[in-house]
Amino acid sequence: MKSYGWLILVLMLLPSTGMASQTILVFGDSLSASYGIPREAGWVSLIEKRLTKERPEWRVVNASISGETTSGALQRIDAALAMHKPTVIIIALGANDGLRGLGIELIRQNLSAMLEVCRKAKVQVLLIGMKIPPNYGLQYTQDFSENYKILAKQYKTAFVPFLLDGVAGNPELIQPDGLHPIAAAQPRIMQNVWPALEKLTAPPGH
Repeated sequence: MKSYGWLILVLMLLPSTGMASQTILVFGDSLSASYGIPREAGWVSLIEKRLTKERPEWRVVNASISGETTSGALQRIDAALAMHKPTVIIIALGANDGLRGLGIELIRQNLSAMLEVCRKAKVQVLLIGMKIPPNYGLQYTQDFSENYKILAKQYKTAFVPFLLDGVAGNPELIQPDGLHPIAAAQPRIMQNVWPALEKLTAPPGH
């Protein structure tokens, strides 16, 4: 009975010890999976470190996969939500679809389907917008970025217009492949995401 009493006491104290009780699931591609740089240097890890200091009740699960498309992500989102049971999901997808020139309507349908899944699961969404290089044509590039604005408004999600704002187009911040940001660019990317995420993770009443 003594040991049982101690177990109850420990369990009662857990919430006050700073152990994470809520989860943020990051659902992205190579831009979120720290491609070409140490994982701990990536923007997702930087977000996690900041939360550990400021909001230790939150933990971060990075389920991003390099090369991921919206179609691939749609196939695995149900299982990911069931496994990790997040309170918040960051959806940062579509760049690979755009680089492959996939149809705007297909991309929108896939993202919309994921947002529907999240809505039914009562998971808060932070939708991250993407942009692609202008050489894909003015109409396609405009429609591509507009997709995210339309969906964020339709589903009333938190929204970051462009993950790589202040990074894309700067060769000093991009790896030799011309696509992926270097480690030195990750703090800026983290800052692009943080204000919107901060609101979603704020304690009640703040």
